Amino acid sequence: MGEIVLAAKVTHVPSMYLSEQPGQHHGCRAEAIAGHKEIGRRARELGADVALVFDTHWLVNSGYHINCSNHFEGIYTSNELPHFIQDMAYNYAGCPDLGELIAMEANRSDIRTMAHNIKSLKLEYGTLVPMRYMHMGVPEEQALKVVSIAAWDAWHDLNESIKFGEAIRRAIKASNHNVMVLASGSLSHRFSDNSDAMENMHRWTREFDRQMDIRVVEMWRQGHFKEFRTMLPEYAQHCYGEGGMHDTAMLLGVLGEEYDTPAEILTEPFGSSGTGQINAIFPL
Repeated sequence: MGEIVLAAKVTHVPSMYLSEQPGQHHGCRAEAIAGHKEIGRRARELGADVALVFDTHWLVNSGYHINCSNHFEGIYTSNELPHFIQDMAYNYAGCPDLGELIAMEANRSDIRTMAHNIKSLKLEYGTLVPMRYMHMGVPEEQALKVVSIAAWDAWHDLNESIKFGEAIRRAIKASNHNVMVLASGSLSHRFSDNSDAMENMHRWTREFDRQMDIRVVEMWRQGHFKEFRTMLPEYAQHCYGEGGMHDTAMLLGVLGEEYDTPAEILTEPFGSSGTGQINAIFPL
């Protein structure tokens, strides 16, 4: 019988990769990288063998989609921000059986879902960035298998994504895997206008978004997830939630309707290119 051993909301800002490089931004995301490394360490300590990532950089227009190839390997440059992420190498095993089980369980609940084992279907950086740091310096024998789920769901309802998360929870319990679940996406996501991009490299674009993010994180600290669930659609709309915040909706489904455990904030909210970011663990 499988188990969800760790659940978290994580940043994937491309400036984390820039933070590794020599130059004026070297070290600028050290705290976010440290948060990723700690999440990975804890997951392994809890016996995780699979990382399941809800990726808000994988855009889909119809259906729910799971990338569960046998293996992922390549060199990645971001089409969106090639001056931030370029020539980033990656190499991870996949977990087709878990992806197929999730699709089967979701379809059984009338949530149209497809699992893909396609060699040419590549990972997006919402998966690649956290996997990079959660594997950095880790022995090969401790590497996690990776499954990525599209969480930039352009024409989907947030409540359906919550139900999809519930199906994911059931599928994991029916599997033979210990799974770390990551909602990879921002808090608010209002990028700065081009003319202000450099000035806001380490800031929020709008004070409204910063205040909303701080309030939401305080709700998480207090375990007020029932209230947060009711306000998620408006939060996503008015604060430009990344990918419509379907990653967060899926995570809420995984956690369950009665979940009320205070979150542990590993990386305090920070501004990045106008957006709000965080690393937070939701204890199980």
